[in-house]
Amino acid sequence: MTDQTLSIRRNKRGMIFSMFFVLLLFSLLINVMIGSIDIPFPELYRIVLDRSTESIHGFIIWKIRIPRAIAAFLGGAYLAIAGLLLQVFFRNPIVGPFILGISSGATLMVSIVMLTTLSMGFLSLAPFLTTVAAFVGAYGAMLIVLAIAMRVKSGVTLLIVGLMIGYLCHAITSLLIAFAEQEKVKGFVLWQLGSFSGFKWSEIQVLFFFGGLILIVVYGLCKPLNAFLLGEEYAATMGVNIRLFRILILLCSCALAGMVTAVAGPVAFIGLAIPHMVRLFFATSDNRVLVPGAVLLGGTVTSLCDFVAHQLFSPVEIPISAITAFFGAPIVISLLLKRKVSI
Repeated sequence: MTDQTLSIRRNKRGMIFSMFFVLLLFSLLINVMIGSIDIPFPELYRIVLDRSTESIHGFIIWKIRIPRAIAAFLGGAYLAIAGLLLQVFFRNPIVGPFILGISSGATLMVSIVMLTTLSMGFLSLAPFLTTVAAFVGAYGAMLIVLAIAMRVKSGVTLLIVGLMIGYLCHAITSLLIAFAEQEKVKGFVLWQLGSFSGFKWSEIQVLFFFGGLILIVVYGLCKPLNAFLLGEEYAATMGVNIRLFRILILLCSCALAGMVTAVAGPVAFIGLAIPHMVRLFFATSDNRVLVPGAVLLGGTVTSLCDFVAHQLFSPVEIPISAITAFFGAPIVISLLLKRKVSI
């Protein structure tokens, strides 16, 4: 490959990253400026500089809209990276971050809390009980998957085990729904559809800190990920510790997906569709390019979907999974029909 070709490719990637940044800024601005009360840009600029929450607009921006916008970006970025890792791990273009039962485990624990009287014994945790339950369910399922991953070498076997865990969790959840009160079922169904509303700064800090650490680890794994694309045997000849590498991929992907599910509920299709879109934009399988690209595009698309969710039929808010499904389903169907996407 000539120096001129490399220069052209770098310039093209730089333009694409610049476009992603512009789209990201646009999505963040419209999420903060537009809502039940529209706030013009000059006033937004003044409030952001003053960091004041004393006025009504200041309270709305700093306490409601900015935390929600950041949460939507981080959630989309983490789900996109989780999906990218799992598609590389299984070498399967239609694998998403919830394929290993992470979402089902979180859903099961939340259903136990919301549909039964078990929560009465944890009244001190009441404001955060749903989030705590989702964390326990998501990471419980993750630990089961990791324990099995240490015993089996076949990715297909692990994939089937993950699906079975999901089916078992779904079966128990269905039984709880069948015997629950109608009002409780309604609240549980709304949680299942996902939402980034109501985020607090403390939750943003947790998402940013722990998710950021995982993203740093993931970017450090880019070189082994590229070697893994050519097969486990080739990666082993390049000095990759396959067993440790498999555990790290699963740990990072499950932790990212579990974190988002715990705080926002299940958000569909982002982790499945975004990695393919990034590959198509950059025309490469180099994870050193795909990882930052997936962070930017995943966060941007999720932010735009969240904006549509709360503005399309305002003041009624649509669950974000309904919007991401309309966005992601056509992409997945086209991939299934073409089957030309390479990992």
